[in-house]
Amino acid sequence: MRIALVCETFLPDVNGVTTTLCRLLEYLQQAGHEALLFAPQGGPGEYAGTQVVPLGAMPFPMYPEVKVTPPQPGLTAHLTAFQPDLVHLVGPVVAGAVVPFVSRNLRLPLISSYHTDFGSYSQHYGLGFLRHSVNAWLRWIHNRCHSTLCPSTYTLHALRQAGFRRLRLWGRGVDTERFHPRHRSMAWRTQFGVAPDATLLLYVGRLAAEKRLALIPEALRGLLNVHMVFVGDGPFRAELERRCAGLPVSFTGYLKGAALATAYASADAFVFPSDTDTFGQVVQEAMASGLPVVGARSGGTLDLVHEGQTGLLFAPGVVTDLRARLRQLSANPTLRQAIGNAGRTATAKRAWPVVMEELMQHYQTLHQRRRRGSRMDAAAVCA
Repeated sequence: MRIALVCETFLPDVNGVTTTLCRLLEYLQQAGHEALLFAPQGGPGEYAGTQVVPLGAMPFPMYPEVKVTPPQPGLTAHLTAFQPDLVHLVGPVVAGAVVPFVSRNLRLPLISSYHTDFGSYSQHYGLGFLRHSVNAWLRWIHNRCHSTLCPSTYTLHALRQAGFRRLRLWGRGVDTERFHPRHRSMAWRTQFGVAPDATLLLYVGRLAAEKRLALIPEALRGLLNVHMVFVGDGPFRAELERRCAGLPVSFTGYLKGAALATAYASADAFVFPSDTDTFGQVVQEAMASGLPVVGARSGGTLDLVHEGQTGLLFAPGVVTDLRARLRQLSANPTLRQAIGNAGRTATAKRAWPVVMEELMQHYQTLHQRRRRGSRMDAAAVCA
């Protein structure tokens, strides 16, 4: 197949959307498909054999990792020259306003994937009054696509209740070889001054208000013999460092590749307080690394963390409940090991090749509908 993808965040940005796109392009190349990617300028001109067409863009004010890509010339010409079988609109924000028009004019099937709950995020940036407008805008974009892929059952049900139509489920994969317990390193723990018998808690991701990270320093107060490591960076870092003053906490900034895999495997438990994430890619990476997860009972976490089996869930936003779950794990190494092993086993069913095959089935279904429609149109003309 020939797939054209349009996104508003890509390399060098570090986020779940970029990770998914990179794995998708790698899969398409290995499977013998051809792709063309439209992405914000500033990234590579090619990735995994796919040409990247740069789009003029500027950072989205409330979420700088996403670029605003206003309508611009060249999209129709590139699509016409490439002649794709379908167009995939990945996490649309502004580009979604024009891509459906272009796809319709070129009679190309259009599929979208929902990645980020910008409506909920707006509340954490003092823009809660825009939530309904943001959701209405996104609904307008996605409902003009032939289908919208949701990363979790929680997100699918939430969008359906909000009036989104033609929804399908497509989860996310994880690299179970890169993220593996064998990368555990006592030296990595020692650099932070973590005692051999201490519990090392880990968070990986963007340091932003919408991730509910303010809960963590409050939850740590009163816990004994624990150390918290934050891997990542973002606009909330300075405030988070202030709130963590005097606590056994370390910050590493962003880590990639082997360094990130080592960080996961060297921890004892993973903390994910976000109740706005539509999926939670880092949760899967932690599970693949053999870590028990303590996550909010909300969002995409519910598809990944099963209470008492692959992790522990706490009431969203309730710091006392989060503290109780962390105390439960920190005091019981045997429980941590059992839950971590179960999580590792569960991720085997969500390796990237399996997840990409599911996406190709969605592509094939949409492509076949287009072909059937073309044959019906041709028959009507002949009649």
